Amino acid sequence: LPGWNAPLPSRQFSGYLSVGTSKQLHYWLVEAESNPLTAPLVLWLNGGPGCSSLDGWIYEHGPFRTDPSDPTKLVRFEQTWASVANMLYLEAPAGVGFSYSTNPSDYDTDDDLTAADSAQALQAFFAAYSQY
Repeated sequence: LPGWNAPLPSRQFSGYLSVGTSKQLHYWLVEAESNPLTAPLVLWLNGGPGCSSLDGWIYEHGPFRTDPSDPTKLVRFEQTWASVANMLYLEAPAGVGFSYSTNPSDYDTDDDLTAADSAQALQAFFAAYSQY
């Protein structure tokens, strides 16, 4: 992880979940620092739609913060929600954060489409990570 020079406090995974034939919704999973197999899973969606959920990862309750004396480095955030929960940050709709579509018309969206796409992405997530 750029800016972090120590073992991670827990495992983290990042990737894309396919939605339909053209959309790829980005996620970042931070496993709980306690027992990830028994800890709850929290889904974090930032407001909008239109704001990256990674804002929550770096500014609110993720395992790190930027170092105030050197913003190219990360420092540990001791009050992270990941100390007790598996944290899933989903960037939706397509066009937000690292989420994208190969079809430009997919960027014209609303709350109903965002909800439907998020539901489909979550189905793909649970197919890939059935332990949660």
